[in-house]
Amino acid sequence: MVTNNLKFSEVDIGSIEAYSKRINKEFEDGKIGYFHLPKADNKRDFERVDNFTKDKNFKYLVVIGMGGSSLGTKAVCKLLSDNKDSKKVYFLDNLDVSSIDFILNLVVFEKTLFFIVSKSGTTIETTTIFKYIIKKFDIKDFSKNFLFITDKNSALEKFGKENSVEIFNIPDNVGGRFSVLSSASLIPLKIAGFNVEKLLKGAKHCSDEFFIKGDKRILQKAYHYATHKKANINVLFSYSDKFDHFNEWYVQLWAESIGKKRKYKRFGLTPIGIIGSKDQHSFLQLIMDGVKDKTVTFIKVVESKDDSSLNLSLKYLESSDFTNCLCISEILNYQCDATMQAVLNEGISVDLITIDILDEWHVGYLMYYYMLLTSIVGVMFGINTYDQPGVEIGKTILKTIIKKDRI
Repeated sequence: MVTNNLKFSEVDIGSIEAYSKRINKEFEDGKIGYFHLPKADNKRDFERVDNFTKDKNFKYLVVIGMGGSSLGTKAVCKLLSDNKDSKKVYFLDNLDVSSIDFILNLVVFEKTLFFIVSKSGTTIETTTIFKYIIKKFDIKDFSKNFLFITDKNSALEKFGKENSVEIFNIPDNVGGRFSVLSSASLIPLKIAGFNVEKLLKGAKHCSDEFFIKGDKRILQKAYHYATHKKANINVLFSYSDKFDHFNEWYVQLWAESIGKKRKYKRFGLTPIGIIGSKDQHSFLQLIMDGVKDKTVTFIKVVESKDDSSLNLSLKYLESSDFTNCLCISEILNYQCDATMQAVLNEGISVDLITIDILDEWHVGYLMYYYMLLTSIVGVMFGINTYDQPGVEIGKTILKTIIKKDRI
């Protein structure tokens, strides 16, 4: 299971019930599609995947996409990296030619499946990398080594149809950063060997807890952090290296969704993702003794495949013997508990997410939980959680500058 322990005082539920009604209305009217992805019928798409990969033995999988078109998939792959049955997935998600070449020089084209993922179908970074791949491998036939995942009737879909590419669509009402439970991630994850049905079941359990069973803890957390009088920064302190890409996904989801302005008023909670225990030796100092403008969410995993305890005593290093007979994962979780208590002692708002084990079910639950939390905070701010006007302005300026410089 996934539990969320709130280490701050909760408010009377009646005072925030209006927000619950508003998020339930968002859920019920069907305009925001990610809410309902856990119960979507993916049978036909999964059958198409099986037919496409039948008799093909791809050794390398490469996902090309920006932001929400790759971060969710990347996060899930890293969280489930102990899955010995899954294939290694590479990601090209930035216009850095050295990184692009590094990955492309690792793979053999004939044994590689490339996923071109772009909701709009015209994402400039994705298109540029796609062109670079075409040139590098002198591609004439796109039908065997490419899958396109995009909006219906997008420019990318039109190109794909003309070139006999297998195409999967992202629902129109599902935004990129909320698309981890759609074909944008499910198709690459399924081909990589992950149990996507189990991922969706975990997400559905989280959805049912809130929308059907009426669990209000996530509402209390959203309200406390959204209305905090001093703290406008939320630190996600994840205790495992497996969460590094999840932290990146959270930062994009949180920043792009709730960093908005309404008329002359600006809203937002700055997201910061750090990893325990290593960042206890850096960023923790700022949390403890710096300005009290932060809230902290701790994440820890109870079970681990690390089952070998350490019971060594070394001369001159006897002061560390208090951890003897514990395995590394146990020491890490004790560090999480100790750090959390230290932060609490400073009067900082804290909550703890505890995950039983990192498998598809728990990861699906966690991804849905954070998307739902983001939506609820957006409702409380009274903003459009699902657009990104600040990002779009930069894209428009880019096109203008390049066209101007080439005149």
